[in-house]
Amino acid sequence: MSIRYKRDGQTGYLLIDRPDRRNALSLEMWQAIPDLLDQAMQENGLRVLVVKAAAGGSFCAGADIREMVDHKDDPEWLKANQDAIFAAQHRLTRFPVPTLAFVEGDCIGGGCGLALACDIRVAAPTARFGITPAKLGLVYPFHDIKLLVDLVGPGQAKRLLYTGDLIDAAEAHRIGLTELLADDVESLRSAIAAASASSNKEMKQFVRQVLDGQTDDDAATKTVFAAAFAGADFAEGTSAFVEKRRPEFKD
Repeated sequence: MSIRYKRDGQTGYLLIDRPDRRNALSLEMWQAIPDLLDQAMQENGLRVLVVKAAAGGSFCAGADIREMVDHKDDPEWLKANQDAIFAAQHRLTRFPVPTLAFVEGDCIGGGCGLALACDIRVAAPTARFGITPAKLGLVYPFHDIKLLVDLVGPGQAKRLLYTGDLIDAAEAHRIGLTELLADDVESLRSAIAAASASSNKEMKQFVRQVLDGQTDDDAATKTVFAAAFAGADFAEGTSAFVEKRRPEFKD
């Protein structure tokens, strides 16, 4: 399969595991992602999902270009591939639990799309980012371009898209493509896992609604905001604050 899911405590890991091809994504791998996310969603107590290379090295070199060339004259395969990419990206972007991409090495094309679909990107010093369809005569998906523009703004997005150039971790951080430069993702992962899962789930949904165009409260968002004050996590969080201890939120 070359992409798999594993659970460790309150954290799930979506592991890209095809090092012989620099973790390039085949059709089978794209198609597997929604099912793996479904598996993760059905588990109790999941607080955070980390997307990373299973063995370090390249995060993901993008779509499997050799496979695409082998099937370039097969319209059914091309449609299946396009549908699989859209489904995987759409589902990961809207996964209800906070998601982190930990990027070591190259994060290119479709691999960069996977990182864009996560809530937060952490780049190791060895990371490089590039969006290269213009070098292949292809077009980056609209969904992924919106994710890119939301992060870095239209000017930097155009620079990356029009040139296909690779940028290093420091430059990616400077333009807002990554939120954190670090050797690992552990401190951020543990901080998110320690926070209220219900709070993060609802706030993630609010952020998605903003990015999808909502500009003001509606009855549903007001209800979610008000209901939190009657929740168990609010009671625990305020008690911990008064007692000057770390809160212990239950699932």
